[in-house]
Amino acid sequence: MHDSLGPPADLPADIAATCACFNIRKAARAVTALYDAVLQPTGLRATQATLLVAVATAGAPTLSRLAEALLLDRTTLARDLKLLADQGLVSITPGGDRRTRRVQLTDAGREKMREVVPLWREAQARFIAEGLGPERWGRLYDDLQEVVKVARA
Repeated sequence: MHDSLGPPADLPADIAATCACFNIRKAARAVTALYDAVLQPTGLRATQATLLVAVATAGAPTLSRLAEALLLDRTTLARDLKLLADQGLVSITPGGDRRTRRVQLTDAGREKMREVVPLWREAQARFIAEGLGPERWGRLYDDLQEVVKVARA
């Protein structure tokens, strides 16, 4: 048994400082909060705007292809897309066979993208140009791509 005011005696004291998962998720939450704040006037959260952008850039992807590209579970993606569909921003239609579904932006979704993009640019500028700087961001971007490769290996 351990004291309720502190960690168990056998828990390494530096676990939070050294845990890759803890620190990457912490950074992701901080970045998401910045984008959420800037995108607030659109009524979309950063995660929803990102999903809208992914759909827009992919054309009319299947749910499976979109889930794979975003590294999301299909059921999580379907739930998140339903929120956008309920707002009339995307449509989800049957694909080439009974098991596939395709998603694409609606006219309202394209209009929402016109709202999102300038604010997204503002968030980008705060984070990159005024924050990390382009060179540092470039290195971090490359490192994040490697993180994804290592985690998926």
